[in-house]
Amino acid sequence: MAGTAYTAPGASGLEGHYAGIVSRFGAFAIDVVVIALVFSIAGTVLEYLLSILAGHAMHLQDATLVSNVALACWAFVYFAYPQSVSGRTLGMAIVGLRSVRTDGSELHTRQAVLRTLFLPLSFLLFGLGFALIALRGDRRALHDLLAGSAVVYSWDARAARLRFLARR
Repeated sequence: MAGTAYTAPGASGLEGHYAGIVSRFGAFAIDVVVIALVFSIAGTVLEYLLSILAGHAMHLQDATLVSNVALACWAFVYFAYPQSVSGRTLGMAIVGLRSVRTDGSELHTRQAVLRTLFLPLSFLLFGLGFALIALRGDRRALHDLLAGSAVVYSWDARAARLRFLARR
């Protein structure tokens, strides 16, 4: 996607424009909260079921390695699967973002998996991989560059604002 934005056919407003660092951080923060909440609830249910089956109290925090591996697997699935299916996680959907290929077409499973696998690299060296979002015209982080993806706005913010104001 050369230039400053990929514009979807018939798009207006912000739709198709590269997403900025604030929007992307907001979506990521929502995703982290959802990952933590679902993992915590599932862990509590699992502890309860294991305690019933074992006949004594079971605590998953005693198995730190297993818990950490389970959390990493859950986070991987949470990010990779919805992006491969719809191009967005729950946080991205709430904020109005979508992951696409660099030519603007839909993200394939391969790019979604690579994007998720390379995400931790963007955190290395004090988050310098994310600094690229602010520095590059196409707003691609390190994991986007390595996976051949970009994040764009997927809703028309101007039209949504006008509809909101018209209701007043």
